[in-house]
Amino acid sequence: MEYLLDYRCETFLVLSELLNYTKTAQKLNITQPGVTQHIKYLEEYYKCNLFEYKNRKVALTENGIKLKEFLTKIISDENYFKEHILSREKNNKPIHFGATLTIGEYIMPDILSVLFKKNPDYKIDMSVANTQQLLEKLLQGTISFALVEGAFDKFKYGYEFLSSENFIGVCAPNSNLLKENSLEEIFKHSLIIREAGSGTREVFENILHQQNFSLKNFKNIIEIGNMSAIKKMVANNLGITFLYEAAVKKELQEGTLCKLNIPKLSAIREFNFIYLKDSLHKNEYLNWFYVFRNIYRT
Repeated sequence: MEYLLDYRCETFLVLSELLNYTKTAQKLNITQPGVTQHIKYLEEYYKCNLFEYKNRKVALTENGIKLKEFLTKIISDENYFKEHILSREKNNKPIHFGATLTIGEYIMPDILSVLFKKNPDYKIDMSVANTQQLLEKLLQGTISFALVEGAFDKFKYGYEFLSSENFIGVCAPNSNLLKENSLEEIFKHSLIIREAGSGTREVFENILHQQNFSLKNFKNIIEIGNMSAIKKMVANNLGITFLYEAAVKKELQEGTLCKLNIPKLSAIREFNFIYLKDSLHKNEYLNWFYVFRNIYRT
């Protein structure tokens, strides 16, 4: 990635990611003393330490974290501006954004279908990933905003509420849990769940924690990174899962999956639209949010 920032800021950003002077020097094709010199210059310029050693490992200081957030925000804004300038002659409106799996697979397709029917010339690139991966992409400036189902730091990011969604448990239509669904019986079954870092998993772990339980209470844990695979396994009565109702709307209507009646392990959670706080392009991002929200609610 090419930066318009000072080359010493580029060194800082690479080191802040790799947290290793040798690897940073190799990636930038400069000497290790060169890396040290660049960081020393910035520390003298800002009159504060940007890195420190914790347990013999390089780590960002509090001021280093703030500088990283500031510089990544500049890069994100610059990338967005550059793409719009380059696309002006083509009359395209490029936008790069992200969505978590449930939103990306089960909500955005309908929204984008309506959007493209009205505006076929839009250039849209949607990355589907888990919440943590999207937050990283946001900080790196590779996406402008994200629609997420998981928890995030509401003091660190700008955000808008999109909707409230039911979080439920589902099982196969021939599962004995449709007759006996006590917590004791629930925990005797295998739990098929998304990978660590996904918003769906984090929501369920928080629900369990509020009831003084954990994933360890289940007979067995099966981690699958694909929602379609999870639903097929549950439909074949290989276990149960907990997810947003929007992700199984079709299966519930067709009867291939059934909703579990477990109030203690069900909840209502938020879907949010997030972006980098204080971005120069905040108003443009919010325009996209209003478009998405209006389509979704109709």
